[in-house]
Amino acid sequence: MVSGGTFDPPHVGHLILASEAQSQLELNRLFWTLTPEPPHKQDQLITAIEHRLAMVNLAITDNPSFELSRVELDRPGPHYTLDTIKLVAERYPDAEIIPVIGGDSLHDLPTWYRPQELLYAAHWIGVMRRPGESANLEELERELPGISSKVHYVDAPLLEIASSEIRSRIANGRPFRYYLSDPVYHYINRHHLYYQSKPSVELSS
Repeated sequence: MVSGGTFDPPHVGHLILASEAQSQLELNRLFWTLTPEPPHKQDQLITAIEHRLAMVNLAITDNPSFELSRVELDRPGPHYTLDTIKLVAERYPDAEIIPVIGGDSLHDLPTWYRPQELLYAAHWIGVMRRPGESANLEELERELPGISSKVHYVDAPLLEIASSEIRSRIANGRPFRYYLSDPVYHYINRHHLYYQSKPSVELSS
């Protein structure tokens, strides 16, 4: 299974949703694919890839079923989900490749790069579904035939946690400690990430 993102920084919400996806989809392994330069965030300042890479490694290190994949790091962009699926499938020819996306992305799937081919390349498509969220698969089926048989929902808890909120909290001196795993929290403090200036109290790992 492939779950991608910017992870700037990776937080406990990412870990909870990944765990739910792994459990509900009965996955043996979950690949975290780090997006180097997300095309939809060109107007944002993205933390250097080496820091995000280190933080993801720290966040998932104690779960043997989670693995950081370099499939999008070791090739030039643009990085399309279809290409990522194909590359993972080439490396693991006996595996069932299941990309996991959010409910919002499901609605936009017909506009993605070669979406029909993406459906054929993926064994299933895992869709994170928040409480009370629904999708009109009949309408999507008209735009993208075959999608109804590919979608497998993951019932996700409602988590109002976002990396942008954590960055804002750090920059403005607000509490952020419990939004992150211990190793990521200490890494951010050690490297002074997201602070507008050096923090007055530095916590070591």
